[in-house]
Amino acid sequence: MTILFSHEAALGHKTPHGHPERSERMQAVKDALGTEAFAGLDRRAPEPASLATVSLAHPEEWVRAMIEAAPAEGLVHVDSDTVLSPGTIDCVLRGVGAAVEGVDAVMRGEARNAFSAMRPPGHHAERTRAMGFCLFNNAAIAARHARTVHGAERVAIVDWDVHHGNGSQDIFWADPSVLFCSTHQMPLYPGTGAVSESGDHDTIVNAPLKPGADGERFREAFTSRILPRLKDFRPDLIIISAGFDAHWRDPLANLMLEAEDFGWATRQVMEAAEQSCGGRIVSVLEGGYDLRGLAESTAAHVSALMEA
Repeated sequence: MTILFSHEAALGHKTPHGHPERSERMQAVKDALGTEAFAGLDRRAPEPASLATVSLAHPEEWVRAMIEAAPAEGLVHVDSDTVLSPGTIDCVLRGVGAAVEGVDAVMRGEARNAFSAMRPPGHHAERTRAMGFCLFNNAAIAARHARTVHGAERVAIVDWDVHHGNGSQDIFWADPSVLFCSTHQMPLYPGTGAVSESGDHDTIVNAPLKPGADGERFREAFTSRILPRLKDFRPDLIIISAGFDAHWRDPLANLMLEAEDFGWATRQVMEAAEQSCGGRIVSVLEGGYDLRGLAESTAAHVSALMEA
């Protein structure tokens, strides 16, 4: 069984007109997963995460400052790309809540896997820096939650967003208990993700792709660089940072993936999870800014998860 976490609060985080990370993304995902093919999903609404939970990956004082910076009206810019609105905090806390509730469910055996259809993305958020549309790092918090609450000895994060997950890399650079694997376009924002960036314990695995790389190149990198390390690490849980902006339609990058490439990658991770951790996977939505590409890719990803 696959659990789908979503909440109307995801519409409440407002961004400036013309911003690619917009509430229409959630409607596209909702429509894609609202067809008969997805009737078997266990649909749940997440609760807001606590301050203590968010502080598993970010210092508590910094988290408090972010929450207090949210405006009562209008928008506050954290940087040129990242904003706070009156509905942002409820939205992002429920996004964290979806990630950790997904961990709770799969670690307790309620489901084989879970997908969080929330926004904004989180993988650019470093320990003390919100950036790249991201405020709190959902995947990183979920990994720490699995370790501290459920006793997972090893957790792997697989990130296939077209932009490198610098925040996740930053948080786990010196943590041998978490393997962070990323495919991404390079050069591209945020400028990190070279093969040479491997962390203090060789638990950072980057597989950069050149602009214009297609699904074949993506699959080659995934097969040669990421899957062997994932299988050798034998995690107790795998978290997917599921960005779909490597789709050929996406306006923010230049990779040429099709929706089924994400379905293929999902099945590869599922196979690794079967071998190491009883199939336990929690997937959190990251990027994806062309609405059709996002919808098709999300459908392919969740369809694969439902095969478990």
